[in-house]
Amino acid sequence: MTGFDDLLAANRRYAESFSMSGFDGIAHAGVAMVTCMDSRIDPLRMVGLEPGDAKILRNPGGRVTDAALVALVLGVSLLNVSRILVVQHTRCAMASAGEAELQARVGERLQQDASWLSIGAITDQRQALRADVRRVRSHPLMPAEVEVGGFLYDVDTGLLGDPVG
Repeated sequence: MTGFDDLLAANRRYAESFSMSGFDGIAHAGVAMVTCMDSRIDPLRMVGLEPGDAKILRNPGGRVTDAALVALVLGVSLLNVSRILVVQHTRCAMASAGEAELQARVGERLQQDASWLSIGAITDQRQALRADVRRVRSHPLMPAEVEVGGFLYDVDTGLLGDPVG
């Protein structure tokens, strides 16, 4: 008995009707999305896509980190990606407080000093989205024809706001 038994049992049920064997791994809809790890976000369904349609990159705050940028370059050069969405969301913990306060919350919860941890607090989501869109567009290995847009997802309505950046 492990702490993963319920998940492994669910995986066995999933595998019984698994239908993606032999899938080629490209983004069939030509989409990549960078979004937050928040469990209220269903990246594929929120834009009408299915498994196999898009490359999904998730991290705290939905930021275009160095690792996300590498993945996006690989997506456009090798995996059929031609449109990139950078999606942050309302009521995000990363935008709820400044860096020092988030570090203090983590430290208090874990009863350790977390002041050294770079959390990446977001003070202005629209500004962060604009910066991340610029970061993608300006990368020397990002083809100019790739469409890039930043969006704020409302976790209470399910709607994406107008493009930012």
